[in-house]
Amino acid sequence: EALGEGSRRLTREQLFTVAATASINFSSMICYSILGPFFPSEAEKKGASNTVVGLVFGCFALVNFLVSLILGNYLTHIGAKFMFVAGMFVSGCGTILFGMLDKVPSGPTFIGLCFLVRAVDAVGFAAAMTASFSILAKAFPNNIATVLGSLEIFTGLGLVLGPPLGGFLYQSFGYEVPFITLGCIVLVLVPVNMCILPKYDSIPSKGSFWKLILLPKVLLLCLTIFSLSACLGFLDPTMSLFILKKFKLPAGYVGLVFLGLALSYSLSSPLLGLLSDKLPYLRKWLLVSGGLMTALCFFMLGPAPVLHIESQLWMFVLVLVLIGFSLGMSAIPVFPEILHCAYENGFEEGLSLLGLVSGLFSAMWSLGAFAGPTLGGFLNEKLGFEWASAIQGGWALLSGLAAGIFYITEATRRSSSSSLQNPSGSNEERSHLMGNET
Repeated sequence: EALGEGSRRLTREQLFTVAATASINFSSMICYSILGPFFPSEAEKKGASNTVVGLVFGCFALVNFLVSLILGNYLTHIGAKFMFVAGMFVSGCGTILFGMLDKVPSGPTFIGLCFLVRAVDAVGFAAAMTASFSILAKAFPNNIATVLGSLEIFTGLGLVLGPPLGGFLYQSFGYEVPFITLGCIVLVLVPVNMCILPKYDSIPSKGSFWKLILLPKVLLLCLTIFSLSACLGFLDPTMSLFILKKFKLPAGYVGLVFLGLALSYSLSSPLLGLLSDKLPYLRKWLLVSGGLMTALCFFMLGPAPVLHIESQLWMFVLVLVLIGFSLGMSAIPVFPEILHCAYENGFEEGLSLLGLVSGLFSAMWSLGAFAGPTLGGFLNEKLGFEWASAIQGGWALLSGLAAGIFYITEATRRSSSSSLQNPSGSNEERSHLMGNET
């Protein structure tokens, strides 16, 4: 069976699917991260306060959360390919419109249109990402974690290139050019993806969204996604200010410090994805150790004042590199783990279930991306970066401990229910699983 084969011999359809999803990962992330270097100062000139600027960033995640839940539920009715292409089109138009906002009068009109255009962009982004997760899982049923991990290279690349590219285009050509350039690139990719993306048959199934989300294991995995996203989102509004103030670095070098996290995440993700697919029983331990390691790293990022360690630039960059790796450890196994849990609980295989899982993943990630900067900005203002980052690491600590307790109780319950059959049974199942993957 062509789809069951390893990633070494990809079919034409699989290659086109990877190319299409890589293009949305890269372009959407570059459009998302381009605002960072110059939008806050431009918005201030137009009469927007720091709080309002934070809310403009936050509204993207909030709209993304709501839309992902709805679209995930109706993926089979809308069609995965149409949702993907339409999402890209809306996102491209939204990005171009954002570049026109400097022509708008200052004050409430400008602020209102910022929220409106950002919300439109979020709808497009949610549609494209929800559809792309589902299409990938459909095209690569046996090695989804490997493929998702490999595609995170493009996500990381978009996040890394966005701020410096945006800053350069803004300095050279003014406010409109960065948005119009990237928006046009996304729109050019729309007809390309219409041609190359395969169409997948979708039969609506009876799997209910609430039935999926109320499974204890899925709730736990939702907490994991939320905590990782909140930790990552916390760094957006707080880290650059801390670096400038603490290490007295020139503004241009701040982006290079961010590079440590983005690169370690992008480079470790394919490896962690491969590990997650080849040895499925390791997923649970990746989730637990990733959560605990992330918590420890956030405690050391400041470092927390209780440690009485003086913050130094080399240590700060090293901790960021470790955060990138630990986030990958937890984030990559989550998607296949939710799918596995759904199959165990009687959900039908197919695009309908993949839509539900994709929508849930995108929604929880967006909720964390809203909560992280909002709460993080508030804590940073009240307590300072050192305490704020230590407290933020509490999310990862909570999810890591909860996952550890859940998996240990699950293992003891299974062993007590089948104490005689379990040792040989689990070994057979494990070798069978490994045989399937290889």
